[in-house]
Amino acid sequence: MAAAEVQKNLAPDTRHLKLSGHVGFDSLPDQLVNKSVSQGFCFNVLCVGETGIGKSTLMDTLFNTHFNSSPSSHDLPGVKLKANTYELQESNVRLKLTVVDTVGFGDQVNKQDTFKPIVDYIDNQFEAYLQEELKIKRSLHTYHDTRIHACMYFIAPTGHSLKALDLVAMKELDSKVNIIPVIAKADTITKSELHKFKIKIMSELVSNGVQIYQFPTDDETVAELNSTMNSHLPFAVVGSTDEVKVGNKMVKARQYPWGTVQVENENHCDFVKLREMLVRTNMQDMVDQTHGRHYELFRRCKLEKMGFVDSETMSLKDTYEQKRNEHVASLQKKEEEMRQMFVVRVKEKETELKDAEKELHTKFDSLKKQHSDEKKKIEDKKKMMDDEVNLFNKKKMAIAQAQQQAAQAAHQASTMGGKGKKK
Repeated sequence: MAAAEVQKNLAPDTRHLKLSGHVGFDSLPDQLVNKSVSQGFCFNVLCVGETGIGKSTLMDTLFNTHFNSSPSSHDLPGVKLKANTYELQESNVRLKLTVVDTVGFGDQVNKQDTFKPIVDYIDNQFEAYLQEELKIKRSLHTYHDTRIHACMYFIAPTGHSLKALDLVAMKELDSKVNIIPVIAKADTITKSELHKFKIKIMSELVSNGVQIYQFPTDDETVAELNSTMNSHLPFAVVGSTDEVKVGNKMVKARQYPWGTVQVENENHCDFVKLREMLVRTNMQDMVDQTHGRHYELFRRCKLEKMGFVDSETMSLKDTYEQKRNEHVASLQKKEEEMRQMFVVRVKEKETELKDAEKELHTKFDSLKKQHSDEKKKIEDKKKMMDDEVNLFNKKKMAIAQAQQQAAQAAHQASTMGGKGKKK
């Protein structure tokens, strides 16, 4: 099968030759493994679900450790994405794991835009990687890839159907990330209810056109296993880091008054199936799917918006020159429009200033005339008052003279009377 696949991918003019002895390039897979182990691996998980649904507990159980997570309240005004990166090592394999939690998801009264911060976060990680790719001096081998490789979408175990928020959110995310739906806290519903709930969920996802991640079946080594596991989606899981003694061994479990739910018991939940598919079998495929499908879709759309298209007649340089000329022409057009707008505004301002100046002159003339009239009235009143004062002074002088004459006459009369008595 592998030889037939290689033969199929050969170009028509490629010759197939047989070696007469051992060369040594059959060690290339070992070289690739050694290089990968030396560099380490990167995996980023996005956990989407309501507050208190068990996201942190399941991640702790899945990777058999305790991540730094603190409980969040239900009264947050919006959705906030919180990313934490951890260095894990198993044997000689190092894994840089980033867990992104959607704090406050589904807690708002108005859930219309709840998914937007998640979509924006995923796009921002794609944009950051694209910017690194487009740099002249790139360092992708040391770049910390923050693109989301898997989205664990936690569904509340209602036993009825998906919420409208779940359908809308998954529909918005399915073209950007590998969605793995899981039914959280699956020990809260019966097995018959759980079976019907799984069928109902898958039916609603298909009818609404939501594309969840399907485990690949093109690799013969895992095709049968993945095909079987695809029929078990969504996984019904239970998470717990507490160990309980069952028989003669300690197992991770949740203990209730009526019994014990073992996390790693496939008769109790699908945790083992989830771990097998997510971590042990398809982790690298999800990384490849993210880069080859979701990121490529984002990159193509972004470059098409920038004007780059695949063309046999135009090289990248010609496309760049064309876009540069279009950009320069656009800038010149905008500059001309701004210049004309500036001239129009200057003329409008000049007209406004002239009208204002004319209005001021008219007002000034009016005030000047009013002032002149007031001044004339005051001068006339002053003249009248001066005349009245002069007339008053004349009358006063006349009265004073009359009084003086009367006094003199009385004095003379009294003098004459005195002389007559002496005689």
